[in-house]
Amino acid sequence: MSDQSAGDRTVRSGFVTLVGRPNVGKSTLVNAICGRKVSIVSDKPQTTRRQVRGVLTRPGLQIVFVDTPGLHKPVTALGERVNAAAIESLADVDVACLLVDATAPFGTGDQWVASRLDLSKTVVVVNKCDAASRDAVGEQLARAGLLDAEAYFPVSARTGEGVAALVEYIAAKLPEGPLYYPEDVISDLTDPDWVAELVREQLLAEMRDEIPYSIATRVTEWEWPRVRCEIIVERESQKGMVIGKGGAMVKKVRERVRRQLPPGIVLELKVKVDKDWQRRPDRVQQLGY
Repeated sequence: MSDQSAGDRTVRSGFVTLVGRPNVGKSTLVNAICGRKVSIVSDKPQTTRRQVRGVLTRPGLQIVFVDTPGLHKPVTALGERVNAAAIESLADVDVACLLVDATAPFGTGDQWVASRLDLSKTVVVVNKCDAASRDAVGEQLARAGLLDAEAYFPVSARTGEGVAALVEYIAAKLPEGPLYYPEDVISDLTDPDWVAELVREQLLAEMRDEIPYSIATRVTEWEWPRVRCEIIVERESQKGMVIGKGGAMVKKVRERVRRQLPPGIVLELKVKVDKDWQRRPDRVQQLGY
């Protein structure tokens, strides 16, 4: 799945895909496992729009975790593309993890996702156990147990409870193989893509209603320390809201992003209208989704 190589050294290694409905905590779990933020997170569904790989490397072990968009019923070209990205990630993986929310009923959406998995090599992860009662977690495990998956783990990606046991189980399932990434690599995102994602994360935190879903971000200039990032919206009315009164919103976003980047960066944010971009397959593709 990766064209990168770290030499011929043999370790226990493989690819693990995390799938599930929107907002079940896939990105938070990948971040917890890798020990730092490799995927942006928010309380908005469809925060993750493309596959993001988080790499965990330990002596004799490398696990590449593939964070995927939440599977849902698509209503736009963007929705169809992010669904396809999640389903494509299931090809040729060593282990699939189906994430289920401990605080929400196990429903038809979970069943639909499960139907796309080879359950004989699927681990069901009941996440957000810190936010649910012991009885609720037990009920969720019982419902998920009807899937007849390979294994079941209750965890809290937020607190780390149960995460170590999950990683240990996955590691034991992996075959011997190469180091797919150099030992110091934690994410496959390029620096420009990471900056664009950080900008979008802060906009997701600040904007309301439909605006977060109409936003795309991309870095258009990278001559360190000067970086320009475009914020793309679908309508003129959205442009004004993203800029804010007197530029207050983009200033706030820029400052929050700068705090997460190396000192000295000069970050310029430019807001641009691209009418109905998420409903146009050509534009969705050109924006990298």
